[in-house]
Amino acid sequence: MVDELACVASVMLAIAFAHMIGATMVAWAAFSAFVLMKGDWRETMLRGVLRITGTTLGAGLALALVPLASRSLPLAMLVAALFGGIGLYGMLTARRAYAWLLFGLTFEMVLLDKLEHPWLDTFDFARTRLLEVAAGTVACVLVSVVVGLLTRRTAVAAPLATAPRIHWDPAAARHVAQAAVALALLPLLHRFAGIPELAQAGVTVLAAMIVPVASIGASGLAPVSRRLLHRVIGCLSGGAVALLILLLAHQSTAVLIAGTCLGIVIGRHIENASGRASYIGLQFTLAILVVLVPDSYAQVEIRPGVQRLVSILVGMALLQPVLLVWHALAPRRSAQSA
Repeated sequence: MVDELACVASVMLAIAFAHMIGATMVAWAAFSAFVLMKGDWRETMLRGVLRITGTTLGAGLALALVPLASRSLPLAMLVAALFGGIGLYGMLTARRAYAWLLFGLTFEMVLLDKLEHPWLDTFDFARTRLLEVAAGTVACVLVSVVVGLLTRRTAVAAPLATAPRIHWDPAAARHVAQAAVALALLPLLHRFAGIPELAQAGVTVLAAMIVPVASIGASGLAPVSRRLLHRVIGCLSGGAVALLILLLAHQSTAVLIAGTCLGIVIGRHIENASGRASYIGLQFTLAILVVLVPDSYAQVEIRPGVQRLVSILVGMALLQPVLLVWHALAPRRSAQSA
C-alpha cells in the first residue's frame, strides 16, 4: 500500500510540475513518474539520472537529423530503424541500459511527431520531451526520498547491484533487427494511413521487444508474443476503465483526478501482486494515464487519449507480423548456415 500511494503521489506531483514548466504531453511526464518508482530510492534516483541522460542525447540527435530526415520517406525509415535499433541493442546489452532505451525512445518520438506535424518546430518537440521527463523524474525522486526517510528503508538498504555488460550477442542483434524493421514501417504507415499519435506506436515496438537476451533464441517470437498479449490485456482493460471514468466525469477535473488515482492504485497492485503477469499491471496504468491525463484540464477532450490508445494497439499489430515472418524464416537460415 505504501508503494501504491507513493506512485499516486509521484504521478500527481509530476502532473503539477509538467503544467508549471509548460510541458505539452503531460501524460508522458505522469508515466515517467510512475515507471521510475522503485522500492529503493537510490535505484529510483539512478534510473532518473539515466532517463534524463538518455532523453537529452536522443533529443539532441533528433534536433540534428529529424529536420532533414522528415523531408524524405526513405531517409525517415532509415533513421527510425537505425537509432531505434541502437537504443534497443543498448537496452539489451549495455550496463547503463535504461539510458540507451530512452535515447531510442526519444529519437523515435520526436521523429514521428515531426512527421505528423511537419509545420511545427523540431526544437519544441525535443524541448517538451525533455521537460516531460524532467518533471516526472524530479517528482518521482522527491517522493521516493521522502518515503524512504519516513519508512526508514535507507537504514537497511543493501548495496545496489551492477548490471553486467554484454559486449556482442548475435541473438540480441537479430532481435534488434526485427524491431528495426517494424520501426522502419512506421513512417511508411504514416504516409499512407495518416494514423495520429503514431509516436505511441514507436514506443510500443521498443518496449515490447525488451526481453532477456537468454530467452530470445532464433527469433524471440515466444517471449515477445507473451509480452504483447499482456500488453493487449493491460491496455484494453485499462483503456475500458479509463473511458468509463472519462464519460462519467463530464469534464470534471476532480473526477478525472480521482479516477486517475484509483487507476494507478489498481494497476500498481496488479503489477506488485502478479508474478508472471506483472506487465499487465504496468500496461493497465499506462492506458489509464494516456486516456485520463489531458494536456490541459481546462480543455478536456476524449479524442487525444483515444488516439494514443489506438496508436499503442497499432504498434502491437505491426510488430506481430514481423515476428511471425522472421520466425518462419529462422529455421531456413539456421539450415543454410549449417
